[in-house]
Amino acid sequence: MSMILFACVVRVRDGLPLSASTDFHHTQDFLECKRRLKTLALRLAQYPDRGSAEGRDLRMHFFSAGDVACMAICSRQCPAAMAFCFLETLWWEFTASYDTTRIGLASRPYTFLEFDSVIQKVKWHFNCVKASQTDSSLEKIQGELEFQPPVVLTLEDTEVANGVMNGHAQVHLEPAPSFRMEPVTALGVLSLVLNIMCAALNLIRGIHLAEHSLQIAQEEIGNILAFLIPFLACIFQCYLYLFYSPARTVKVAVLLLFICLGNVHLHGLRNAWQILFHVGVASLSSHQILTRQLQEKPSDYGV
Repeated sequence: MSMILFACVVRVRDGLPLSASTDFHHTQDFLECKRRLKTLALRLAQYPDRGSAEGRDLRMHFFSAGDVACMAICSRQCPAAMAFCFLETLWWEFTASYDTTRIGLASRPYTFLEFDSVIQKVKWHFNCVKASQTDSSLEKIQGELEFQPPVVLTLEDTEVANGVMNGHAQVHLEPAPSFRMEPVTALGVLSLVLNIMCAALNLIRGIHLAEHSLQIAQEEIGNILAFLIPFLACIFQCYLYLFYSPARTVKVAVLLLFICLGNVHLHGLRNAWQILFHVGVASLSSHQILTRQLQEKPSDYGV
């Protein structure tokens, strides 16, 4: 008998299903678990990265990281370590296949229908391959579960009444762990320092011009915004470099565009070398943001 019966990939921020396995189970308990799984998907952002919920004869498990979560319905005979090993393997497969921009822009359910076959393949592997072939991964997950047990949800936690949790069930407020990014490089530190310098210059000039313009002329408001908007963009660039954020490519492109347009607008207040410096720093920061990735999956992590 299969231990992993159903699996799906959802977007954390809104519970949008992105891909799912084909299921051939139609028992009342299984259908009830699927309904509760959909409800739980809507509130994954409120929970830590791992969690489980009990059905009558089945169990539900989820693993989330960033804007992607993997969820599964398993039999009671399925060990928790095996279920979470399966979910994390599935998460790595999905995030390796699709970038955050495509995931963030998905607007309809099951956009990544072609990934269904991968789910089926990984599910078959865990259901059918001998446990000895996955011992190292299971031992690693088992150790993590002993150190940080998954949150256990009750049936009330997976019910929603009028869009809220039964009016009284408490939400677990344990913070989900942040992503571990690759180490900061020397060039990355340089880009941060230069970006902070550009942000300070924009802020100082913008405030000075604002104090002067409010007493002289309203037409200078455009120049004030041309200083202050790039200031905010520089600060946000520093944030994107230091911390993981979904849809980074789109955000980086928008920030770089704002900085470039702001400096072009300031052509009369800055000479060509100053404009080139600000645009160059913004371009360097954009490159550093896009090249700094999540730490790669350890070589002994998968099955």
